[in-house]
Amino acid sequence: MTEITEKPDIAAMLAQTAKLSAEQMLTWAAERFGQRVAFASSLGAEDQVLTDMLARVGAKLAIFTLDTGRLPQETYDVLAATRERYGLKIEVLFPQAAQVEQLMTSRGPNSFRESVEERKLCCHIRKVLPLRRRLAGLDAWITGLRREQAATRTLLARVEWDTANGLLKINPLADWSAEEVWTYIRGNDVPYNALHDRGYPSIGCAPCTRAVAAGEDIRAGRWWWESPVHKECGLHVADGKLVPPKGPTREQIR
Repeated sequence: MTEITEKPDIAAMLAQTAKLSAEQMLTWAAERFGQRVAFASSLGAEDQVLTDMLARVGAKLAIFTLDTGRLPQETYDVLAATRERYGLKIEVLFPQAAQVEQLMTSRGPNSFRESVEERKLCCHIRKVLPLRRRLAGLDAWITGLRREQAATRTLLARVEWDTANGLLKINPLADWSAEEVWTYIRGNDVPYNALHDRGYPSIGCAPCTRAVAAGEDIRAGRWWWESPVHKECGLHVADGKLVPPKGPTREQIR
């Protein structure tokens, strides 16, 4: 395992991993980066597939998830079921209490509905900052992103450089279809969020997620009052740039 001291040769890594399966990608990441790589799970369908794969290949990778404080009960239920099923330690990260308190006091409980900027500020405090703290010191992180999930993810590569956080991002399921994800889940009896069976293909915070109608885009239920081009919380940015939203104080957007 070699610590990354400068931006790696992404093209070479893509060539090395081009023919690897998703399971092999996880083994490759564990062998190459050891304790300097972690898997960020949203507990969604794709991430549950990767968790099952990690358990099957025996890769000793750190797994963490973000608890924004506004998650649906069904998300906590799948977290509990996953811990019990696989016997894995899943680290749960929270936003800093003082920042949430200031956001709620100064902006109110539903400020995220007032504008894209206000919504991104809420996401920044509840999601982006906890993620950034966890990624500090790592060389790579693993996600369950897929290209077909959103208009902002069509150029997603299996290995790419995360400019915003200064490390590699590994996306083993980048080229998977939704059908492949659910075939894997059904075939391997993988625990999944019960909301998926109620018309929720993409699940985030409870007040920002709704079921979608037949034929709607799979991300239509996330921040449904916004244009599709805005539907990212800041954890994943298509052009590699993260611009912190305006907030009450400078400390809130570090």
